[in-house]
Amino acid sequence: TRMIIQDIYNGDGVCFIDPHGQTADMILERIPAERVDDVIYFNAADFERPFGLNIMEFYNEQHKHQVVNSFIALLVRLFDPNNQGYAGPAFQQAVRNSMLTAMSAEGSTLIEVVRMLQDEKWVHDKWLPIVKDELVKRYWIDQVAKTDQKTKAESLGYFISKFDKFTTNLAIRNIIGQSKSSFDFREIMDSGKILLVNLSKGRTGELNHKLLGMIFVMKFQAAAMSRANMEKEKRRDFCLYVDEFQNFSTE
Repeated sequence: TRMIIQDIYNGDGVCFIDPHGQTADMILERIPAERVDDVIYFNAADFERPFGLNIMEFYNEQHKHQVVNSFIALLVRLFDPNNQGYAGPAFQQAVRNSMLTAMSAEGSTLIEVVRMLQDEKWVHDKWLPIVKDELVKRYWIDQVAKTDQKTKAESLGYFISKFDKFTTNLAIRNIIGQSKSSFDFREIMDSGKILLVNLSKGRTGELNHKLLGMIFVMKFQAAAMSRANMEKEKRRDFCLYVDEFQNFSTE
């Protein structure tokens, strides 16, 4: 806590992800007057005014694939941490191509991805005409269309049954289902903002708070990787603090 407050007083950019909420609120009370305008306070339990957190946003083509890879790593960590095959190659291929398909249209969210995995006709009617990536098109036309329904159900049923918990949960859907995020992670890093994340496990639920925490870590990782082409002297240092980090980290 002292390190976070010291960073804030030094004028540095910082994010603190708090799975319980009390420490984030305590830090919020100690923000110096000159830095008040730099603060973004994300409260996962604010169900009436939810912030948007769209996982599917990307800055360029390279960053798009970093986002997809990071999200698949998140799913493996969440649903198949012991590598039992629930999130095997077929599952990862389906999620990857569904995400890349959805990313053909600006503002797409995970809600569209989950529907794609369930509604093949919708993909062919609405999405394939706008997909520019030939490999993604070939996946739907050559592979999915020729796979029998039983095999599809076996490879994706586990994921859909698990992920439905998020897309049908109103509180989480109102966060991850917004087409535009309420803030830009890259902009937060580059301009030295203060982001305090109150995940309040007791109010949001164990699985929901874990998903949101992992999304935050994933978004910061993807934003950091997108700075690779930026001149080193222009990259501002940014510190990410995560309480109970082991619960939100991927490989």
